[in-house]
Amino acid sequence: MKTSLVIMAAGVGSRFGGGIKQLAEVGANGEIIMDYSIHDAIEAGFNKIVFIIRKDIEEAFQKAIGDRIEKICQSLGIEVAYAYQELKNIPSNVEFPDGRTKPWGTGHAVLACKQILQEPFAVVNADDYYGKEAFVKIHKFLEQYTPERANQFCMAGFILKNTLSENGAVTRGICELNEQGKLKTVHETSNIVKSEKGAAVAQGENMMEINPESYASMNMWGLTPEFIDLLEKGFQDFFDQMGEKDVLKEEYLLPIYIDQLLQKKEISVEVLESHDKWFGVTYQEDKEVVKQSFEKLVKDGIYQRELFADLSDEK
Repeated sequence: MKTSLVIMAAGVGSRFGGGIKQLAEVGANGEIIMDYSIHDAIEAGFNKIVFIIRKDIEEAFQKAIGDRIEKICQSLGIEVAYAYQELKNIPSNVEFPDGRTKPWGTGHAVLACKQILQEPFAVVNADDYYGKEAFVKIHKFLEQYTPERANQFCMAGFILKNTLSENGAVTRGICELNEQGKLKTVHETSNIVKSEKGAAVAQGENMMEINPESYASMNMWGLTPEFIDLLEKGFQDFFDQMGEKDVLKEEYLLPIYIDQLLQKKEISVEVLESHDKWFGVTYQEDKEVVKQSFEKLVKDGIYQRELFADLSDEK
């Protein structure tokens, strides 16, 4: 079965302090975080890679990863495709709001793949390192896809304490599960920082402790091709229900829309536990920590210094 890895790489990365954070070099040979996600996905069995980018970063993207990854994937028999998240790609009955410069969000990003995806797929952020366990578990879940399971999705559930930055607050989707262990709701929670007890939400000068063992969504989903049609309908609803909200700032976000579908009981989401430690480049200061983390993974034998060499050997 064809299974795709969809990488959302169109975000601006405002907190990174200049430059395109998705393209920051963190590996010994200039690899970026996406390289490791692509490696782990191919190793797990994914056989198609879809990059979601913007036209204005296309040249920088091709130079940093696109051209190189295309050659590697070609040698491994892996398909590569591109989708472009365009600000003016909105429903035909909606007038584009003058002054809108902010991207429409992760839901809109995945919707850009409408003409490309006819198979089950995983979605990940470009600037997050997820580890190998989640890719293996999501791929196994997607292999069970049939049209009868069109509305059965999955999500990688990371342990919250394993997803925090040493250098500032982060936003995480804190997950609540039902009695069957499936996702009940996602609470999008901002200003989460490390604390003496593990994790807390910073509220001004006050700190509200939260359970560091909670499951956190890192925007790593396993979805079906039918989801794209739901996503398109949801984007229309996003505009229809704008009301008094600020159309220049509102975003159509993947976890929020999935949560809406959950509340209407239109879908189910299996939570697949991962114990791997997340790391990513949210702040400039994160970059050095991430470089050291990848160096340790190489020393520990998790990855070869020539990252894709083991996949070539397997082939």
